[in-house]
Amino acid sequence: MVVGSLNQDLVVGLERMPLPGETVFGDTLERHAGGKGLNQAVAAARAGAPVSMIGSISADSAGDFLLRVVEAEGIDDAQIARVDGLAGTAVIEVDRAGANRIIVIPGANATVNADQVRAALGEIPDIGIILTQGEVPADAVMAAMEVGRARGARTVLNPSPVQDYPDALYRLVDIAIPNEHEIAMITGHETGTAADATRAARLLAERGVGTVIVTRGAQGSVWSTLTKSGSAGSFAVRAIDTVAAGDAFCGVLCAALAEGKSLTEALRWGSAAGALAATRAGAVPSLPTRDEVEELVNVD
Repeated sequence: MVVGSLNQDLVVGLERMPLPGETVFGDTLERHAGGKGLNQAVAAARAGAPVSMIGSISADSAGDFLLRVVEAEGIDDAQIARVDGLAGTAVIEVDRAGANRIIVIPGANATVNADQVRAALGEIPDIGIILTQGEVPADAVMAAMEVGRARGARTVLNPSPVQDYPDALYRLVDIAIPNEHEIAMITGHETGTAADATRAARLLAERGVGTVIVTRGAQGSVWSTLTKSGSAGSFAVRAIDTVAAGDAFCGVLCAALAEGKSLTEALRWGSAAGALAATRAGAVPSLPTRDEVEELVNVD
Protein backbone atom coordinates (compact mmCIF):
# COMPACT_ATOMS: atom_id res chain seq x y z
CA MET A 1 0.00 0.00 0.00
CA VAL A 2 1.43 3.35 -1.04
CA VAL A 3 0.05 6.48 0.63
CA GLY A 4 1.33 9.42 -1.33
CA SER A 5 1.36 12.04 -4.02
CA LEU A 6 0.44 11.94 -7.69
CA ASN A 7 1.81 14.76 -9.86
CA GLN A 8 2.04 15.87 -13.41
CA ASP A 9 5.73 16.59 -13.99
CA LEU A 10 6.74 19.44 -16.30
CA VAL A 11 10.33 18.60 -17.18
CA VAL A 12 12.63 21.27 -18.61
CA GLY A 13 15.90 20.12 -20.17
CA LEU A 14 18.72 22.69 -20.21
CA GLU A 15 22.47 22.95 -20.64
CA ARG A 16 23.14 24.17 -17.09
CA MET A 17 21.21 25.48 -14.12
CA PRO A 18 20.70 29.27 -14.03
CA LEU A 19 22.38 31.35 -11.38
CA PRO A 20 20.13 33.47 -9.11
CA GLY A 21 18.61 36.23 -11.25
CA GLU A 22 19.91 34.73 -14.50
CA THR A 23 17.81 33.79 -17.54
CA VAL A 24 18.91 30.80 -19.63
CA PHE A 25 17.44 28.96 -22.60
CA GLY A 26 15.92 25.52 -22.15
CA ASP A 27 16.17 22.77 -24.75
CA THR A 28 13.05 20.67 -24.15
CA LEU A 29 9.75 20.67 -22.29
CA GLU A 30 7.91 17.41 -21.59
CA ARG A 31 4.99 16.30 -19.40
CA HIS A 32 5.23 13.02 -17.51
CA ALA A 33 3.34 11.36 -14.70
CA GLY A 34 5.17 11.60 -11.39
CA GLY A 35 4.91 12.46 -7.73
CA LYS A 36 6.89 10.48 -5.21
CA GLY A 37 3.88 8.36 -4.26
CA LEU A 38 2.99 7.42 -7.82
CA ASN A 39 6.63 6.85 -8.75
CA GLN A 40 7.13 4.46 -5.85
CA ALA A 41 3.84 2.67 -6.51
CA VAL A 42 4.74 2.15 -10.18
CA ALA A 43 8.26 1.00 -9.28
CA ALA A 44 6.86 -1.62 -6.89
CA ALA A 45 4.20 -2.74 -9.38
CA ARG A 46 6.71 -3.13 -12.21
CA ALA A 47 8.86 -5.18 -9.84
CA GLY A 48 5.96 -7.62 -9.47
CA ALA A 49 4.27 -6.54 -6.24
CA PRO A 50 0.47 -6.19 -6.01
CA VAL A 51 0.03 -2.48 -5.21
CA SER A 52 -2.84 -0.30 -3.99
CA MET A 53 -2.61 3.47 -3.64
CA ILE A 54 -4.21 6.11 -1.43
CA GLY A 55 -4.06 9.70 -2.65
CA SER A 56 -5.95 12.54 -4.32
CA ILE A 57 -6.02 13.85 -7.88
CA SER A 58 -7.75 16.81 -9.49
CA ALA A 59 -11.17 16.42 -11.12
CA ASP A 60 -9.94 17.67 -14.51
CA SER A 61 -7.94 16.52 -17.53
CA ALA A 62 -4.70 16.45 -15.52
CA GLY A 63 -6.34 14.10 -13.02
CA ASP A 64 -7.64 11.96 -15.90
CA PHE A 65 -4.08 11.75 -17.25
CA LEU A 66 -2.76 10.53 -13.89
CA LEU A 67 -5.58 8.03 -13.42
CA ARG A 68 -4.89 6.49 -16.82
CA VAL A 69 -1.29 5.90 -15.76
CA VAL A 70 -2.35 4.25 -12.50
CA GLU A 71 -4.75 1.96 -14.35
CA ALA A 72 -2.21 1.10 -17.04
CA GLU A 73 0.29 -0.04 -14.38
CA GLY A 74 -2.25 -2.38 -12.75
CA ILE A 75 -2.33 -0.42 -9.50
CA ASP A 76 -5.55 -0.58 -7.47
CA ASP A 77 -7.03 2.93 -7.70
CA ALA A 78 -10.18 2.42 -5.61
CA GLN A 79 -8.84 4.65 -2.81
CA ILE A 80 -7.67 7.55 -4.99
CA ALA A 81 -10.03 10.50 -4.48
CA ARG A 82 -11.01 13.10 -7.10
CA VAL A 83 -11.07 16.66 -5.73
CA ASP A 84 -11.62 20.17 -7.04
CA GLY A 85 -8.65 22.44 -7.65
CA LEU A 86 -5.17 22.21 -9.14
CA ALA A 87 -3.45 18.94 -9.89
CA GLY A 88 -0.29 18.17 -8.00
CA THR A 89 2.43 19.61 -10.24
CA ALA A 90 6.22 19.46 -10.24
CA VAL A 91 8.43 21.74 -12.30
CA ILE A 92 11.69 19.90 -12.85
CA GLU A 93 14.91 21.29 -14.31
CA VAL A 94 17.39 18.71 -15.60
CA ASP A 95 20.82 19.74 -16.86
CA ARG A 96 23.09 17.96 -19.31
CA ALA A 97 24.94 16.19 -16.46
CA GLY A 98 21.68 14.66 -15.21
CA ALA A 99 21.44 16.79 -12.06
CA ASN A 100 18.02 18.15 -11.21
CA ARG A 101 16.17 20.84 -9.27
CA ILE A 102 12.50 20.35 -8.42
CA ILE A 103 9.72 22.70 -7.36
CA VAL A 104 6.57 20.90 -6.17
CA ILE A 105 3.13 22.52 -6.07
CA PRO A 106 1.08 20.18 -3.84
CA GLY A 107 -2.35 20.91 -5.35
CA ALA A 108 -4.69 17.96 -4.79
CA ASN A 109 -2.04 16.18 -2.75
CA ALA A 110 -2.49 18.73 0.04
CA THR A 111 -6.06 17.48 0.58
CA VAL A 112 -4.98 13.98 1.64
CA ASN A 113 -5.78 13.72 5.35
CA ALA A 114 -5.80 11.30 8.26
CA ASP A 115 -9.51 10.48 8.00
CA GLN A 116 -9.17 9.61 4.31
CA VAL A 117 -6.16 7.39 5.01
CA ARG A 118 -7.80 5.55 7.91
CA ALA A 119 -11.01 4.95 5.97
CA ALA A 120 -9.14 3.79 2.87
CA LEU A 121 -6.90 1.41 4.80
CA GLY A 122 -9.99 -0.05 6.41
CA GLU A 123 -11.13 -1.15 2.95
CA ILE A 124 -7.95 -3.17 2.26
CA PRO A 125 -8.08 -6.66 3.83
CA ASP A 126 -4.42 -7.66 3.65
CA ILE A 127 -1.49 -5.24 3.83
CA GLY A 128 2.11 -6.42 4.03
CA ILE A 129 3.92 -3.08 3.66
CA ILE A 130 2.74 0.53 3.92
CA LEU A 131 5.03 3.01 2.17
CA THR A 132 4.61 6.78 2.44
CA GLN A 133 6.59 9.97 1.77
CA GLY A 134 6.72 13.67 2.62
CA GLU A 135 4.65 15.00 -0.29
CA VAL A 136 1.33 14.55 1.57
CA PRO A 137 0.39 16.28 4.85
CA ALA A 138 1.99 15.08 8.07
CA ASP A 139 -1.32 13.96 9.61
CA ALA A 140 -1.86 11.59 6.67
CA VAL A 141 1.66 10.19 7.10
CA MET A 142 1.06 9.69 10.83
CA ALA A 143 -2.25 7.92 10.17
CA ALA A 144 -0.61 5.62 7.63
CA MET A 145 2.08 4.60 10.11
CA GLU A 146 -0.37 4.23 13.02
CA VAL A 147 -2.77 2.02 11.09
CA GLY A 148 0.09 0.09 9.53
CA ARG A 149 1.60 -0.67 12.92
CA ALA A 150 -1.82 -1.66 14.34
CA ARG A 151 -2.46 -3.95 11.35
CA GLY A 152 0.91 -5.68 11.67
CA ALA A 153 2.21 -4.32 8.37
CA ARG A 154 5.81 -3.27 7.87
CA THR A 155 5.86 0.54 7.91
CA VAL A 156 8.22 2.41 5.58
CA LEU A 157 8.78 6.18 5.44
CA ASN A 158 10.69 8.05 2.76
CA PRO A 159 10.98 11.48 4.48
CA SER A 160 11.23 13.47 1.28
CA PRO A 161 10.83 16.38 1.23
CA VAL A 162 11.81 16.66 4.88
CA GLN A 163 9.10 17.71 7.31
CA ASP A 164 9.39 18.36 11.04
CA TYR A 165 8.11 14.95 12.08
CA PRO A 166 7.87 14.23 15.82
CA ASP A 167 9.60 11.29 17.46
CA ALA A 168 6.13 9.82 18.02
CA LEU A 169 5.99 9.25 14.27
CA TYR A 170 9.50 7.86 13.99
CA ARG A 171 8.68 5.31 16.69
CA LEU A 172 6.02 3.89 14.34
CA VAL A 173 8.45 3.50 11.42
CA ASP A 174 10.09 0.14 10.76
CA ILE A 175 12.25 1.42 7.88
CA ALA A 176 13.14 5.02 7.01
CA ILE A 177 14.80 5.77 3.66
CA PRO A 178 16.20 9.33 3.47
CA ASN A 179 18.97 10.35 1.11
CA GLU A 180 22.23 11.79 2.46
CA HIS A 181 20.97 15.40 2.24
CA GLU A 182 17.69 14.60 3.96
CA ILE A 183 19.28 12.69 6.82
CA ALA A 184 21.66 15.63 7.36
CA MET A 185 18.65 17.98 7.62
CA ILE A 186 16.83 15.64 10.00
CA THR A 187 19.75 14.95 12.35
CA GLY A 188 22.03 17.95 11.87
CA HIS A 189 24.92 15.53 11.31
CA GLU A 190 27.25 15.79 8.33
CA THR A 191 27.14 13.03 5.71
CA GLY A 192 30.23 13.63 3.61
CA THR A 193 31.58 10.12 4.11
CA ALA A 194 30.02 6.69 4.50
CA ALA A 195 31.00 6.73 8.18
CA ASP A 196 29.32 10.12 8.64
CA ALA A 197 26.16 8.93 6.89
CA THR A 198 26.09 5.77 9.01
CA ARG A 199 26.40 7.85 12.18
CA ALA A 200 23.52 10.06 11.01
CA ALA A 201 21.45 6.94 10.36
CA ARG A 202 22.20 5.71 13.88
CA LEU A 203 21.04 9.05 15.30
CA LEU A 204 17.66 8.65 13.59
CA ALA A 205 17.44 5.05 14.80
CA GLU A 206 17.92 6.39 18.31
CA ARG A 207 14.75 8.44 17.80
CA GLY A 208 12.76 5.23 17.31
CA VAL A 209 13.11 4.04 13.71
CA GLY A 210 13.83 0.33 13.39
CA THR A 211 16.21 0.49 10.42
CA VAL A 212 17.48 3.63 8.68
CA ILE A 213 18.73 3.32 5.11
CA VAL A 214 20.60 6.34 3.70
CA THR A 215 20.91 6.48 -0.09
CA ARG A 216 24.06 8.16 -1.41
CA GLY A 217 23.62 8.12 -5.18
CA ALA A 218 26.62 6.71 -7.00
CA GLN A 219 28.21 5.94 -3.60
CA GLY A 220 25.59 3.29 -2.83
CA SER A 221 23.81 3.26 0.53
CA VAL A 222 24.44 2.69 4.22
CA TRP A 223 22.09 1.47 6.91
CA SER A 224 21.92 1.34 10.67
CA THR A 225 19.82 0.00 13.51
CA LEU A 226 20.52 0.56 17.20
CA THR A 227 22.89 -2.39 17.25
CA LYS A 228 24.09 -3.05 13.68
CA SER A 229 25.11 -1.22 10.53
CA GLY A 230 26.20 -1.99 7.01
CA SER A 231 26.44 -0.75 3.46
CA ALA A 232 25.42 -1.67 -0.07
CA GLY A 233 27.24 -0.85 -3.29
CA SER A 234 25.93 0.90 -6.37
CA PHE A 235 25.85 -0.05 -10.05
CA ALA A 236 27.97 1.95 -12.49
CA VAL A 237 25.74 3.57 -15.12
CA ARG A 238 25.78 6.69 -17.28
CA ALA A 239 23.23 8.90 -15.56
CA ILE A 240 21.24 11.29 -17.74
CA ASP A 241 18.39 12.16 -15.35
CA THR A 242 18.30 11.28 -11.66
CA VAL A 243 14.61 12.24 -11.25
CA ALA A 244 12.81 9.28 -9.58
CA ALA A 245 15.99 7.27 -9.02
CA GLY A 246 15.38 7.44 -5.27
CA ASP A 247 11.74 6.52 -5.78
CA ALA A 248 12.75 3.51 -7.85
CA PHE A 249 15.01 2.44 -4.97
CA CYS A 250 12.20 2.78 -2.40
CA GLY A 251 9.50 1.05 -4.45
CA VAL A 252 11.61 -1.88 -5.57
CA LEU A 253 13.20 -2.37 -2.15
CA CYS A 254 9.70 -2.64 -0.67
CA ALA A 255 8.59 -5.03 -3.41
CA ALA A 256 11.62 -7.22 -2.70
CA LEU A 257 10.94 -7.22 1.04
CA ALA A 258 7.27 -8.03 0.40
CA GLU A 259 8.20 -11.21 -1.42
CA GLY A 260 10.47 -12.34 1.39
CA LYS A 261 13.91 -11.19 0.30
CA SER A 262 16.42 -10.31 3.02
CA LEU A 263 17.43 -6.70 3.62
CA THR A 264 20.76 -7.36 1.89
CA GLU A 265 19.00 -8.72 -1.19
CA ALA A 266 16.39 -5.96 -1.15
CA LEU A 267 19.09 -3.29 -0.99
CA ARG A 268 20.74 -4.74 -4.08
CA TRP A 269 17.41 -4.80 -5.93
CA GLY A 270 16.67 -1.23 -4.90
CA SER A 271 20.14 -0.07 -5.96
CA ALA A 272 19.76 -1.71 -9.36
CA ALA A 273 16.37 -0.08 -9.89
CA GLY A 274 17.70 3.34 -8.93
CA ALA A 275 20.65 2.98 -11.26
CA LEU A 276 18.44 1.98 -14.19
CA ALA A 277 16.03 4.86 -13.54
CA ALA A 278 18.92 7.32 -13.73
CA THR A 279 19.71 6.22 -17.29
CA ARG A 280 16.35 7.45 -18.63
CA ALA A 281 14.49 10.75 -18.74
CA GLY A 282 11.35 11.47 -16.74
CA ALA A 283 9.83 10.02 -13.59
CA VAL A 284 7.36 7.19 -14.31
CA PRO A 285 8.82 6.64 -17.82
CA SER A 286 12.25 5.95 -16.31
CA LEU A 287 11.17 3.20 -13.91
CA PRO A 288 12.50 -0.25 -14.84
CA THR A 289 10.69 -3.55 -15.23
CA ARG A 290 11.34 -6.55 -13.02
CA ASP A 291 13.25 -8.32 -15.81
CA GLU A 292 15.56 -5.31 -16.23
CA VAL A 293 16.25 -5.11 -12.50
CA GLU A 294 16.83 -8.83 -12.20
CA GLU A 295 19.28 -8.80 -15.13
CA LEU A 296 21.36 -6.05 -13.51
CA VAL A 297 21.19 -7.66 -10.06
CA ASN A 298 22.62 -10.86 -11.50
CA VAL A 299 25.59 -9.16 -13.16
CA ASP A 300 28.76 -10.39 -11.45
